[in-house]
Amino acid sequence: MPTDPSPLPADRTPRPRPRAALAAVAAVGLLALTGCGTETAAPATPRAAPAGEGRSIRATQVAHVTDPHEATGQTLLEGPLLDEDGDLYVVDVTAPAGKPKVISVDPATGRHKGVYTDNTGAYTSAQRSPYDGRLYLSDYHGSVVSIEPDGSDRRTFFSGEVDGSPMNLDDIAFDDEGDLYVSDLHGMKPGEATGRIVRIDRDGAKATVLADGLAHPNGVVFDPALRGLWISELAENTISYLRLDAGKTAVTSQHEAIHVNAGVAQTDSIAVDADGNLYQALHGRPAMAVYSPDGERLATVEIPAKAVEGLESATNVAITPGGTKAYMTVSGPAGGHVFAFTAPGRGIRQSNGG
Repeated sequence: MPTDPSPLPADRTPRPRPRAALAAVAAVGLLALTGCGTETAAPATPRAAPAGEGRSIRATQVAHVTDPHEATGQTLLEGPLLDEDGDLYVVDVTAPAGKPKVISVDPATGRHKGVYTDNTGAYTSAQRSPYDGRLYLSDYHGSVVSIEPDGSDRRTFFSGEVDGSPMNLDDIAFDDEGDLYVSDLHGMKPGEATGRIVRIDRDGAKATVLADGLAHPNGVVFDPALRGLWISELAENTISYLRLDAGKTAVTSQHEAIHVNAGVAQTDSIAVDADGNLYQALHGRPAMAVYSPDGERLATVEIPAKAVEGLESATNVAITPGGTKAYMTVSGPAGGHVFAFTAPGRGIRQSNGG
């Protein structure tokens, strides 16, 4: 897939863009595809957590990173990823050609700068490989690319069909050896369950379908022991568990573990902390549901009522490795924002990017 990649100048900060109609979003090749719902939900309204949602964890804003783009009428932040210096990387799924698609944010000051852009990618997540340390970006159009943390040295890691079918990629998880596990939305046609979880060897040479027949799989993440994968199916509002064999090349069992009562919202990306707690982001509501590994609803992470207007979705979270400071990406007509909160458990690699 031809691109014209170019790292952005180190001091270039994305500037607010005027809002525009949604009609131009086709230039990026998606509508409200990922973050990622099948349709844009109505703006959320302030309310207390209903019964069964556990305690409420309040998040506070640390950065206003983007505004809707003139070319697409949207902005959608995803894939928060902390580096060893404490800087946060996010991707803007709907950024048009030439605008920052990977952005570095300083959580302490809220300052941010674009570090990478190209002309064609619609990047839905970011992860750092434990094998080579590079940033891996999933492109909704069906490829995985990698870059250095400064945005340089773009490489196409994988692109093309798998088992004769093109992919529409969303999230990424890594095992300890650097093999990738990606969620494939596979077209996202309403009423069709054709999504897949695909394993790609760390050299990018071999891709294997681990699970198929899924209803728009979005989040994918390992449990802390790396015995299996938690996945969220956006069209079913469910979290399922896929136990893997010793080589992590095949699914040995699969079951629906949690049904998320989310109303108009849908299950987006998912993360896991050191205690095995699940952080389920909600597309269509600027909030995140927290579950124990046994399926108990522990808490709901919510933003302050005064900040809700114009923010419609929480897409993902990064928890500081070894700590409990967490950063959640939230977006809507009011722009793309980062909110911070205290997580119930400590961060690990499985709660940092994806």
